[in-house]
Amino acid sequence: MNFVEELTWRGMIHDIMPGTEEQLKKEITAAYVGIDPTADSLHIGHLVSVMMLKHFQMCGHKPIVLVGGATGMIGDPSGKSQERNLLDEPTLRHNQECLKNQLSKFMDFDSDAANAAEMVNNYDWMSEFSFLEFIRDIGKHLTVNYMMSKDSVKKRLSSESKTGMSFTEFTYQLVQGTDYLHLYNTKNCKLQMGGSDQWGNITTGTELIRRKANGEAFAITCPLITKADGGKFGKTESGNIWLDPERTSPYKFYQFWLNTSDEDAQKYIKIFTVLGKEEIDALIAEHLEAPHRRVLQQRLAKEVTIMVHSEEEYNSAVEASQILFGKGTAEQLMKLNEATFLSVFEGVPQFNVSLADINEGVNVIDLLAEKATVFPSKGELRRTIKGNGLSINKAKIGDPELVVNAEHLIADKYVLVQKGKKNYFLLIAE
Repeated sequence: MNFVEELTWRGMIHDIMPGTEEQLKKEITAAYVGIDPTADSLHIGHLVSVMMLKHFQMCGHKPIVLVGGATGMIGDPSGKSQERNLLDEPTLRHNQECLKNQLSKFMDFDSDAANAAEMVNNYDWMSEFSFLEFIRDIGKHLTVNYMMSKDSVKKRLSSESKTGMSFTEFTYQLVQGTDYLHLYNTKNCKLQMGGSDQWGNITTGTELIRRKANGEAFAITCPLITKADGGKFGKTESGNIWLDPERTSPYKFYQFWLNTSDEDAQKYIKIFTVLGKEEIDALIAEHLEAPHRRVLQQRLAKEVTIMVHSEEEYNSAVEASQILFGKGTAEQLMKLNEATFLSVFEGVPQFNVSLADINEGVNVIDLLAEKATVFPSKGELRRTIKGNGLSINKAKIGDPELVVNAEHLIADKYVLVQKGKKNYFLLIAE
């Protein structure tokens, strides 16, 4: 496959340096993307550049992931309003290992193929640089005029920014350029990719390689992903959507993609899946015929959830969605693991009840009108049961003499009560 053509139809190219496509046609080429290691998990904001590397490897080329251990200690001015906190080395190493585990789901790091992916950490070479070496070997090759011309620098120096710009941040582009030069010299890396806000930093690297190594290097950037409504992609009320299931449950992850707008889904399915053009065009056409069926969102959510988590987690998320929206069975509910169950019913009213009472067995009327005040009175509860409006764990309750016991517990701890179609309550037995 032609990498540039592949990215072009997917809407994943913002800027490309002349000669890049010719270089990729000529030989297997190594390209790198830098990732900030300030957390021990990627979030979906990282996924565009990760998908670029995935496609790059699928097209026969060699992806390199550069973990910015050194640059993560400085802070990149691009698109940021303030400097970052410093991280210590043990934290950086821990984060690096966690990121590699996640990235292994997207790229082949372990085979002996010529284009197997690699991970490097710029702390390994930058930590050995003395300041004198840096200003002698790197600083003299680029003028201040050249560095001042970068948009990221101009914005921070303009009147819009109240904080101004530290010397540390000003030299960031030189540090990133040094990374590119190092990988050019040691890994024959001739391409750097990143978000469109990185164009200035990346081209500083290509200029450094030209001036210091008398070599030719290239650059591709992808558009910064936005939502059709102007909101920030990947952010929800509760924060980032993470790839780590401990930070964002697979159910919530699946729901994020499922709830994208029609316009965004058409864009995202090209960027965040490896489905081919014909299949995507067919899905979009099917979606436009019957938007209410949301086939595009469903397929997008399926592909990304399986890629990031697993088919098993995807199936669990689908079952959990069906339960919440009324189609699920009692059997499906009892099968949910605790984390998924709590994700699904996050925010519903909760009542604590005695585990000893449940183990002994307690009448449903006493349980829901006295021990947990789900119903204000026993009379109302009886009327609800008579009107077929009460469910426990998705099973309709028709008998006011029912005894709720340990067999009703989900994950040995929870009882799900439903009043009518939409009102859920959670009993927690402790």
